[in-house]
Amino acid sequence: MEASVQKIKTSQFRLGLQDGVSIAIGYAPVALTYGLLAKTAGLSLFETVLMSLIVFAGASQYMALTMFALGTGAMEVIMTTFIVNIRHFLMSASLNEKVEKEVPWKKAIYAFGITDETFSVAATKAGTVSTGYLFGIISLAYGSWVVFSGIGYGIGASLPQVLQESMAIALYAMFIGLLVPSMKKSTKVIYLALLAAVFNSVFVFGNVMGKGWAIVAATLLSSILIETVETVKKRGETDNE
Repeated sequence: MEASVQKIKTSQFRLGLQDGVSIAIGYAPVALTYGLLAKTAGLSLFETVLMSLIVFAGASQYMALTMFALGTGAMEVIMTTFIVNIRHFLMSASLNEKVEKEVPWKKAIYAFGITDETFSVAATKAGTVSTGYLFGIISLAYGSWVVFSGIGYGIGASLPQVLQESMAIALYAMFIGLLVPSMKKSTKVIYLALLAAVFNSVFVFGNVMGKGWAIVAATLLSSILIETVETVKKRGETDNE
């Protein structure tokens, strides 16, 4: 009986690995770019890989590099990362209804590996999701992100100094590349981005607060205002019906 159960767990883990291949391949170029930019931002190889090991969040790590370049303090980086990744509360709560019953410490381990991509694959899988399956997906995706972060740093270190310095502009280009597709899909994102930019400019150039806290405050204020307007608009449409 125990051998049969172990065989099922192993097969589920292998199935997770198979479904995680596409995620691992997709993470490779993004992680390479992160590692390269981390080198140009002044991080060491150890710091670059360590961030991937303990954070494992692409957008947050790119954002952190920008904030490091601005000389932002640790608390501002932590707060901004929390705001950016607050959606993970909802993702984890949703996935908790789909996964099999498991001891808390195992759930805590695979919860760390929940990203937009791993969540999408697990959430769309038919039936109940097993612990072994989740570990399969996450281990491959996580390994790809960490390994290619280090490789990207190595590539960045091998570039001539002039190219390393010029790569700083790529960090801003990366954020534009992440933002534009979302702006095409939703006008709300356009208003959110513009409003956040206005708030940040006022806070920074008006010497209201430091650059780090300006990013945090601008993100919070623009999100609250846009969502408030959306809520009022929906209520108005409901009342008219």
